[in-house]
Amino acid sequence: MHRRLLLDMLDTYVAKFPAEADVAARIRRLVGDHADCFERTCRPGHITAAAWILSADRRRCLLTHHRQLDKWLQLGGHADGQWDAVDVAVRESQEESGIRHFLVARIDGCLIPIDIDVHEIPARYDATGELLEDTHEHHDLRFLLVAAAEEEVVVSDESRDVRWLTPDEVAARTGEESVLRMLRKAMAWMA
Repeated sequence: MHRRLLLDMLDTYVAKFPAEADVAARIRRLVGDHADCFERTCRPGHITAAAWILSADRRRCLLTHHRQLDKWLQLGGHADGQWDAVDVAVRESQEESGIRHFLVARIDGCLIPIDIDVHEIPARYDATGELLEDTHEHHDLRFLLVAAAEEEVVVSDESRDVRWLTPDEVAARTGEESVLRMLRKAMAWMA
């Protein structure tokens, strides 16, 4: 039953963003074929959830400078068996930012992601060259969150920095198309 809810959410997402039907189909295949899709051990990949976070005044975005990937990205992470992707996005945002209260934005009245993405995560090795984690995919559902109030941001161990940025500052720090795509969608939603 829990996978059905995600599949239904993807159907609603495609109705809103039909140009992204191919990416949604890839996620649907993973979810349909793998009962363990919410576990990080699932291969070829697994479900992850993230958040594009807006400040309470909706003028800035919260990004993390990811320690392992050395890139400015949205906050998010593994489902670790939790099947409600919205809850995963909120949990990861709280853990990675220290902010406790978020409002989950609805897209045209629907509780759906503002963006979806499938991307490859490179293999990781320890200092001796021993494989820690193989190459795999993250099937990422990204939700739009708004910080409920100004709270102090705390940098977690996963990040080099976590910072509120204006849209121009985001564009200056990253060329990652998926990050810029979320910025464009959030700006359209704000308008």
